[in-house]
Amino acid sequence: MKQLAPRLIDQYLQLHRTKVDRRIGKFQEAIKKAVIELMTEKKFDDITIQDISDRANVSRGTIYLHYLDKFDLLDKLIEEHINELRELCESASEMDFIDANLIWFEYLESHYLFFTTMLASKGAPSFRSQFHQFLIEEFKDEVDITKGKNRGLNEDVVLQFIVTSYVGIVEWWFKNERPYSPQVMAEQVGILLERNL
Repeated sequence: MKQLAPRLIDQYLQLHRTKVDRRIGKFQEAIKKAVIELMTEKKFDDITIQDISDRANVSRGTIYLHYLDKFDLLDKLIEEHINELRELCESASEMDFIDANLIWFEYLESHYLFFTTMLASKGAPSFRSQFHQFLIEEFKDEVDITKGKNRGLNEDVVLQFIVTSYVGIVEWWFKNERPYSPQVMAEQVGILLERNL
């Protein structure tokens, strides 16, 4: 009986932690969604913690429990998406450009509100530069200036050309409300990357 009690306590504590973790996850998702929705309606500078609290239906204290302020919230939200994109790149590293781009465009589409807001928002110009820098890092290993079509070209120029084009096509796709499916975009962009890298 004495041995059973600690095991029951451990099971109870694990169950309680799981419930708390799920509840925290729901609060954080509601907070993130609220800030993105608010950014579609007004400038980020005009958004208050109270606005986020009201939209997410959580207390201001809950927000401050997870974030220092609205800037920390935005930074963490951007970081989360960049990290998820980085993981997608790692998982697609052995794929050809078309298949790898399909994973990307499906991810971009599934997070449509975030990406349209971040790329269009005057309140989050840091996102575009972070997205650009992230793509520079990812495409750097793909550029070979020692042979083939890019032989003799400057690596920085090739990288800027590819990445600026990639960011531009993503912005265009979102601004035009995704006129083509992720499959079509993956095929088109994949072919263009193969021609240029």
